[in-house]
Amino acid sequence: MKRTKIALLLQATAPANEILAKGWVRTKRDAKGFSFIELNDGSCLSNLQVLANENLPNYDEVRKLTTGSSVSVSGRLVASQGSGQKWEVQATEIQIIGLAPESFPLQKKRHSDEFLRTIAHLRPRTNKYSAAFRIRSELSFAIHQFFHERGFRYIHTPILTASDCEGAGEMFRVTTLPPSGGKIEEDFFGVEANLTVSGQLEGEMLALSLGDVYTFGPTFRAENSNTRRHAAEFWMIEPEMAFCDLQENMSTAEDLIQYLARHTMEHCAEDLNLFAKFVDKELMARLEVLAKAEFMRLPYKEAVSILEKSRHPFEYAVGYGLDLQSEHERYLTEAHFKKPVIVFDYPKTIKPFYMRLNDDDQTVAGMDVLVAGIGEIIGGSQREERYDILLKRMEQMGLSKEKYWWYLESRQYGSVPHSGFGLGFERLIMLVTGINNIRDVIPFPRTPKNIEF
Repeated sequence: MKRTKIALLLQATAPANEILAKGWVRTKRDAKGFSFIELNDGSCLSNLQVLANENLPNYDEVRKLTTGSSVSVSGRLVASQGSGQKWEVQATEIQIIGLAPESFPLQKKRHSDEFLRTIAHLRPRTNKYSAAFRIRSELSFAIHQFFHERGFRYIHTPILTASDCEGAGEMFRVTTLPPSGGKIEEDFFGVEANLTVSGQLEGEMLALSLGDVYTFGPTFRAENSNTRRHAAEFWMIEPEMAFCDLQENMSTAEDLIQYLARHTMEHCAEDLNLFAKFVDKELMARLEVLAKAEFMRLPYKEAVSILEKSRHPFEYAVGYGLDLQSEHERYLTEAHFKKPVIVFDYPKTIKPFYMRLNDDDQTVAGMDVLVAGIGEIIGGSQREERYDILLKRMEQMGLSKEKYWWYLESRQYGSVPHSGFGLGFERLIMLVTGINNIRDVIPFPRTPKNIEF
C-alpha cells in the first residue's frame, strides 16, 4: 500500500477503509484498553490522531512508544468522535520503525529558541520550526513561479570567484595551500579565490545576452557580526534586466514583494496562523499592507530630511552622506509612512562602483526597498552601462581594470541600460513569519564561531 501524507489525509472528503501513514510520535496518551497517538510526518502543522486498541497483536510494544519514535500505521480513516480534528485513524497495524529513548530532548513543553539552536538537527520537528521551513520551501517555489510567469530565465552563477562585487573585502578565502602557506601561483586557481558575495556581475553578463534573468542561490560574507540580521551563509534572489531603467527596476521589486506576500497568505495559512498567534500579533496586518499597499517612493535626500525633522532619539546619527541604519529604515516604514518605502538616488560615496552615475555627478541610481519589522529587504540599482564612466568609478574606488576586464568589455560591445536588485531570502522569511533572528529561518545557520551540524 502506498503511504499517504498526513496533510492529504486531514484534507480528505470521505472516510477510507485502508490507509497507510508514517511519521513521528508527537504525544501519546494511554487509557484502559486503548491509546491515542498524535502522529506527524512534517507535511503540515496538524497531527493525525491514531487510535490503537488492545486488539493489536503488538499492543504491549505500542504502549511503550515514546515521543520522537517513528512508526508506520495502517488502518481506517474515520470521522473523529473527539473535538479538534475532523478525521482520525483506527489502527489495524502499527509497526515501530525507531523507538526513541526517554531522553529525547523535544518533549511536550515550550523550548527556548536559544536551546533549540543547540539541537538544530532536531528542531525541525517542533511546530515553530517545521512551519518556518515549510514556508521557506513554499517561498522558494513562489520565487521561481514569479519570474517564470514574467519570462525570466533562471541562471546559475559561480560560487567560487576571483572578483569582489561589493568592494567591501569581506569574503571567505578558498585555498588548497597548506596551513604553513605557499605561493599564490601554487594555489589551485593560481590567483586568490573566494566564496561569492553576489552573483550580480555574472548575472549582468547573461542579461546582456538573454534579456531578463535571475539567479537564486547561496552567497557568503565574512562579516564578523553576531546581530540577529546577519549570517555568514545566506541565499539571495538576484534578477538582472536588460533595457531596464531604475523606475522599472523599482516596480519589479515592488511586484515581487507583493506577489510573495499574497502567495504566502494563500498557500501557508495554517503555518502563518501559528506565527500570528505565538510569535508576532501584528503579522497578518503587516502582510495585508505588504500585499495591497502601493509602496512609497522618495529620494534619499528627502528621506534624510524626514529623519532629521522627526526629532526621534536615534542611536545612530542621521545626515546627508551617511548610510541609513535599520532603525532609520524602520522609522520611515513603521512610524512615518506606515507602509513599505523605496528610497532611491543615494550619494555615490556610499554605494558600489557599478551603480549608474546620475546627471548631478553626486548621486547614483540606486534603490533600497524598506519594510516594517526588517528595514532594508531589497537593494538594487540601474547599472552603469557607459564604459568611460564605469572605468572612472572603478579607478576612484581602487579596483583593478585588469581583474575586471571582462566586466568592462561588456560595456564596449552593444552595451544597453540594465538594472537589477538583490533580495535576501532569509530576511524575506523573517518578514512573512515575524521571526526576528536570522538564525531561526535557516535550518543550519553559519555565524561567527558557529559551524556545527
